[in-house]
Amino acid sequence: MNTLVAVAIAPCGTGEEMSKEVSDVIRVIRESGLPNRTNSMFTEIEGEWDDVMRVVKDATMVLAERGIRTEVVLKADIRPGYTDMMHSKTAKVDKILGANNDERKS
Repeated sequence: MNTLVAVAIAPCGTGEEMSKEVSDVIRVIRESGLPNRTNSMFTEIEGEWDDVMRVVKDATMVLAERGIRTEVVLKADIRPGYTDMMHSKTAKVDKILGANNDERKS
């Protein structure tokens, strides 16, 4: 079943700058072959439930297996019959916002 997750995987207690560790996590996600995109707070991953959860686990273990305390924040949207939610959800909002801007110009 198609699943879209927003996940943040980060080391805890490793100091002020964590970009190296976070980059190691994101590398695993990007190399998974599943559609994904990263912003400043989360990485979205889309695919079949088991595939997405495998990637989340693999990415988490990159830090945990080094003995690093690891925090995972995950939000999942499971919507039967839908695909490419990563793009279609934002496209719908952009379309509405564009229509609202057109109405204001009239």
